[in-house]
Amino acid sequence: MKVAIAGAGSVGTAIAKDLFAKGHDVLVIEKDPDLVDRLRESVEVTWVAADACEVSSLDAAGMAQVDVAVAATGDDEDNLVISLLAKQEFAVPRVVARVNHPDNQWLFNESWGVDISVSTPQLLTALVEEAVSVGSLVRLLQFEGGNAHLVEVTLAEGSPAAGSSLADLPLPRDATVVAVVREDRLVVPRGDTVLSPGDEVMVLVTGEAERAVQQLLVGA
Repeated sequence: MKVAIAGAGSVGTAIAKDLFAKGHDVLVIEKDPDLVDRLRESVEVTWVAADACEVSSLDAAGMAQVDVAVAATGDDEDNLVISLLAKQEFAVPRVVARVNHPDNQWLFNESWGVDISVSTPQLLTALVEEAVSVGSLVRLLQFEGGNAHLVEVTLAEGSPAAGSSLADLPLPRDATVVAVVREDRLVVPRGDTVLSPGDEVMVLVTGEAERAVQQLLVGA
C-alpha cells in the first residue's frame, strides 16, 4: 500500500516509521527543508520538501498514485486543505486527518474530503470510558465524515441482548456487529453467536441507527 503523510512532526514521523516497518511504501511531505534533511537519514522513507497545501507540490510528489493520504500537521487549517486537495484533486481513496483542537472536530467531514478524523483527546476519553463503563454505549471512532461510528457496549447483566443470538437481534439496517470480545478472546460474530453479560460488543453504525442499537444492547 502506498501512503502519503503530510507533516513530519512527531506524529507524522512516528506514523511513517510504523508503516514503513510493516512493509508499506511511505511518502512524507514536509515544507521545512531543514527538517527533511535531518530526518532523511534516520527514517528510510521517501521524502519530499514541499508545501502539501499546494496542488502543484502534491502533483509533483505523486499524490495521484497513493492509496491513503494522512494529513498529520499540527495545524487544523492545513490538515483540512490537504484533505480536500487529496480527495477532490487527486481522488485518493482514503483520507485520514489529524484533529489538533477538539473544537474543530465538526469541520472534519466529507465536505472537506475527510474519511476518518482522529482527535487524540476524544480518543483518550473514549478509551477511558470503554475501560470503566459497563452497560453504556461508548463511541470509539468516527468514520466517513462523521456519519458512521464504531461504538462499543460491554453488556450488563440486564442487557436486553444477553442470551440472544445475533441472528435474532432486530438490528437496524445501518448497523453491523463487527466483533465480540469475550474474556479477552476475540469472537468472530456469526448469526448463531449468542451474546452473554460481560461481552464487549463492537458495532459499526450510522448516527441515525445509533439510538436503536443502544436500546437493543443497553436498554432504555
